[in-house]
Amino acid sequence: MGKLVRDRIPEIIQEDGKTPIIRIMDEEEYVRELDRKLCEEVEEYRADGSIEEMADVLEVLQAICIARGYTLQQLEEVRRKKAAERGGFKKRIYWEGNQD
Repeated sequence: MGKLVRDRIPEIIQEDGKTPIIRIMDEEEYVRELDRKLCEEVEEYRADGSIEEMADVLEVLQAICIARGYTLQQLEEVRRKKAAERGGFKKRIYWEGNQD
């Protein structure tokens, strides 16, 4: 079964003396596969916790943003607005529910 791979992977496979079997996805399939790739990369980050896996998650998030018609600047503006209105996660607050 296939999967979405980084742009240079076919070239790297060829340099290794093999012939990759690839195709170019349409937009709908591409977005669907990006969503699947995000789950894959998050799971790899959760298992490993490395900065390399964090970078993979960020790469996929940026690709999803662009594929869905947004700019990275728009994404950052929305992030900043939400942080200003609701805060970030720096204080490490864990909500356990409400006391009646």
